[in-house]
Amino acid sequence: MTHRPTRRTILLASGAAALVAGCSEYGDSGDSSSAAASPGQELARTSDIPVGGGKIFKDEQVVVTQPEKDQFKAFSNICTHQRCPVANVADGTINCTCHGSKFSIKDGSVANPPATQPLPEKQITVTGNSISLA
Repeated sequence: MTHRPTRRTILLASGAAALVAGCSEYGDSGDSSSAAASPGQELARTSDIPVGGGKIFKDEQVVVTQPEKDQFKAFSNICTHQRCPVANVADGTINCTCHGSKFSIKDGSVANPPATQPLPEKQITVTGNSISLA
């Protein structure tokens, strides 16, 4: 006699699969091999960071911004609301698409909730045209 899965079993399995896929989209994929960058490691060239914008370095867990010409800032790429990685930098803000939090490219302060804490600042050095972690 063959046992066929019930509708409830199929629905539960589908829901569990969707939950796992949804969690890995925004955060920990279970792969701990991509650690934060090492001090002195070059992140980018100054020309890679647009004035009034920025660039996310996912593997290094940092966002580098250039709020004004030749002024570079760096922040953690992890949203302070629910620890999702930020998704993009646009219109003067660092944006987390998980729940809509936005942070200023100037100082990491909250520009749009639900986050209530700023992005932690990261230390960088700019030598010539090279931007490195301090």
